[in-house]
This record gives sequence, structure tokens and C-alpha cells, in this order.
Amino acid sequence: MAIDFRDENENLRRIFLSERLDVAGTDAVSTKFAALAAGSARRVLVDLTAVTFLASMGIRALVTNAKAQHLRGGRMVLFVGANAGVAKTLETTGIDALIPMFTDVAEAEKAALA
Repeated sequence: MAIDFRDENENLRRIFLSERLDVAGTDAVSTKFAALAAGSARRVLVDLTAVTFLASMGIRALVTNAKAQHLRGGRMVLFVGANAGVAKTLETTGIDALIPMFTDVAEAEKAALA
């Protein structure tokens, strides 16, 4: 599992997750993911386009960090792009109703900053 980030501006941080968000992958990035999501940016766009597998542990990490961001007065959105497998998992589990999910990056950025 790999994690990286880029601050798009002073209000928006884009966190890139790649590979498998299974038990091992989530454990490998969970501390860094929480720290990046809680950073100075109040809006977070999580890029899941390079995630090859999304398990319940990964979903829990997304939900936990989205809730924490909301409690701090921020917002988290998910960008899946053309990643149909991850999008289907998020839709099937209903996570897309809790955390806004987008296939278009411009729409995701706009929603994160709204």
C-alpha cells in the first residue's frame, strides 16, 4: 500500500492511495492517512483511482477519517475516476451516501471546497 499527498492550495489537500486497502494495506498507511487528513487543509480529496482492492478495513479508515474531518469543520470527498471496482464497492456498501464520491476530478474538487 502506498500513500502520498499534494496540497492543491491552502484549503485543499489531495491524498493519493494506491494498491490494496485490505487489512495489511490499511494497517501500513492508517497512521499517515489520519495525520494527512487532519493536516492544515480543512478540505480533503482522497484519490482512490490507483486502489486495486478495497476491503472493509479500508472502508472503515475512510469513514473514520471523514467523520473526524467533519468534526473539525472540514470536508472529505472521494475521487474514484474510472476505477469501477472501487466505485461499485463504495456504492454497494452505501459509503457513497456518507462520503461524496466522484468520477470527475473537477467535480470532486468543487464539492470538497463547497
